[in-house]
Amino acid sequence: MKSSIEEQRLFYSNLGNLFYAIAAADKTIVEEEINTLKQLVNTEWLSLDGAKDPSEVDAMRQIKITFVELHQQQANAYNCMAEFKAFKASHAYLFTDEVKQLIWKTADAISFSFSRRNKSELVLLAELAALLKAE
Repeated sequence: MKSSIEEQRLFYSNLGNLFYAIAAADKTIVEEEINTLKQLVNTEWLSLDGAKDPSEVDAMRQIKITFVELHQQQANAYNCMAEFKAFKASHAYLFTDEVKQLIWKTADAISFSFSRRNKSELVLLAELAALLKAE
């Protein structure tokens, strides 16, 4: 992803909003969901586009930082999802096919990490699927 570092931070922060929304949809976040997010950021997201520049790696870590901050604040999952939707609508060019696939993989893994998927998570996953297909 070739964009300014501030734009990258904003992008990854909004991904933190999305992943928090998926995890918090049932009003409970468990350690397994947090661990799944951290593992995927460390293995999948940090290898996206071969990020080697320290500022790019730092920007990607914003996913975890935002997620943890929202969890500490006990933020509303649906408000976080709305923020992500608004960001995607105004920054559609950042959402390449590869990024969309990784977003889906991460959201799906988070929702499946503890007691499989529940109804609240399925609703947000359906919204996300439609959002990622829309251009």
